[in-house]
Amino acid sequence: MKNLRMAAVALLAMLMLPLSLSAQKKAEKDAWNYKYEIQCAGTGTDGTYVLKVSFYAKGKKPDLQQAGMAAVHGVIFKGVTGGLQGCPSQPALMRDPAGQQTYKDYFKKFFAPAGDYGKYVLSVSPNVERVKLKGQWKFTTTVQVAKDQLRKDLEAAGVIKGLSSGF
Repeated sequence: MKNLRMAAVALLAMLMLPLSLSAQKKAEKDAWNYKYEIQCAGTGTDGTYVLKVSFYAKGKKPDLQQAGMAAVHGVIFKGVTGGLQGCPSQPALMRDPAGQQTYKDYFKKFFAPAGDYGKYVLSVSPNVERVKLKGQWKFTTTVQVAKDQLRKDLEAAGVIKGLSSGF
């Protein structure tokens, strides 16, 4: 009876292992699957971007931390599209498309819930526009990002090349 019980536990553990591995892989994949848009929303103080950030979530209540994370992620990887106020488009800080994968461990830690990305989010407006879409909500707010300090710190970490390195 004891052997049967141990065999059942071992079988159950073997059946659960693929599920836990697939859940872990899905969580890692989702961590890099940002769905958002960023656009220039005006001029900020020197060295900053003021951005209009739209992000998507299932719940009705917006997570303003997600807005800040999306803003910093966009500045690094997507760049900023021009805005209606005459703001120019800005290229992504990381010009290498493979850079996100190359420095995956660095960015996984950087974008963790208590990660360093937060020190570049200077402000997030509590005024949030909400739009109900099929199965999710779209939230839009304004975020100010310290882009010069972000660039400087990413250069110091060796993640991006300095502005003068291409000349």
